[in-house]
Amino acid sequence: MIRITTFAGRRVAVFGLGSSGIASARALADGDATVVCWDDGAAGRKTALAAGFVLEDLETADWSSIAALVLAPGVPLTHPEPHWVVQKARAAGCEIIGDIELFFRQRALDCPNSPVVCITGTNGKSTTTALVAHILKTAGRNAQMGGNIGKAILTLEPPSMDKIHVIEISSFQIDLTPSLAPTIGALLNISPDHIERHGTLDNYAALKARVVTSAQMAVVGVVDGLALEELSDRIAHAAEDSGKPVSMFSRRRAQTGTVTYSEAARLQRFLPFANNYGVLEVLSDIGGIASLRGAHNQENAAAAFNICEWLGLPHDEIGAAMKSYPGLAHRMEEVATAGRVLFINDSKATNAEAAEKALLSFPSHIYWILGGKPKAGGIGALAPHFPRIAKAYLIGEASEQFAATLDGKVDFEVCGTLEKAVAAAARDAGTAARGSAASTTTSQAIEHVVLLSPACASYDQFKNFEMRGDTFRQLVALLPGVNMRERSL
Repeated sequence: MIRITTFAGRRVAVFGLGSSGIASARALADGDATVVCWDDGAAGRKTALAAGFVLEDLETADWSSIAALVLAPGVPLTHPEPHWVVQKARAAGCEIIGDIELFFRQRALDCPNSPVVCITGTNGKSTTTALVAHILKTAGRNAQMGGNIGKAILTLEPPSMDKIHVIEISSFQIDLTPSLAPTIGALLNISPDHIERHGTLDNYAALKARVVTSAQMAVVGVVDGLALEELSDRIAHAAEDSGKPVSMFSRRRAQTGTVTYSEAARLQRFLPFANNYGVLEVLSDIGGIASLRGAHNQENAAAAFNICEWLGLPHDEIGAAMKSYPGLAHRMEEVATAGRVLFINDSKATNAEAAEKALLSFPSHIYWILGGKPKAGGIGALAPHFPRIAKAYLIGEASEQFAATLDGKVDFEVCGTLEKAVAAAARDAGTAARGSAASTTTSQAIEHVVLLSPACASYDQFKNFEMRGDTFRQLVALLPGVNMRERSL
């Protein structure tokens, strides 16, 4: 637990009493602040009372005595309109911050040079954060991982020179962290997301860019290191122009030595000489690592490599540690096998772009479970990948919309529930796999993949994507003849 002393003797309101809110209240109280708590939900208020905190209805509170509002990141700050508690705080001239801001203020007071890595991006930030922490721990470093992944940041050990804090940070959290100042700031990618919370793509991108502009050095995902048509490329080059050390990574072959990219399952860089000549530097072989399956995960690996390289780890140690990375639950998680059928839990794929990465990870024989609460744009953009899909199984609110998109292009079945979809997909994949086994003369297993990659939010049928993925895992475990894989992180 990190003790927050920067508000000692002052009155602080904490709104939103999930794990980060309770951790903030405890850290502030341990630092001698007077903490008052409130939540719109009775469950959050009950949790705070059970933890010994004082409840005060902030709608009727005397805001003139409150020094700061510590706001949960899920509470609207600006769009679609400020939450009522935000309006109250602003009317009183009270600053509005988050738990990561408390961390950075305390770090500035206690150990301002302690190493902190902040990782953000529209997609891939959880995997990259967990991979960096895994590499560091495998190399014998004290890595403290938290933020938007795993533990609330204030439950970690306090900053010190012998610890490396590896923090996943979302756009919501960045918006509440004016003192953001990481040692290394990593921006993986930017694509339209959470526009309903930020108003425009430009607003969203500007928040993400702060992880780069506030850092001592930056790692940025780009097109090829030379192009300027992408938001992230412009951010990378602006950081370089300001004199900040920047290392880049990309999905495609790059003609500059500052860019790490993956080709033939190897992380490499092209080091140019004069007259278009150069040498290819192979950094690490990441082939055959199931937890890093797919081009998107190879990009995540490239980002993690650059981060750990700047933290002083030798290339061979980074590569060796990647081979033992177990992966994250709900993100291309290998759940089980049944003969030639592989079951993949990619419940975290809550939009079409994330589902695209899953579809690109397998060449064919995909039995795709998708649907839920649809997001803007649907799945029309995934049409180029429809030939990979043997059959689709539709669940949730999006079923009718997705059926219209797939009609005449992909064989599909409207299942409604995840339970029916798993049973149908396992049946069809098993039948196809047995047929291919009978016709093949080789011993090589042909993967027929039952893939849960919903391209939708989960809120129509499940509390969150974790519950959706856990349910998928439980349903697969009930199937006959399956061999379950050990749970990922």
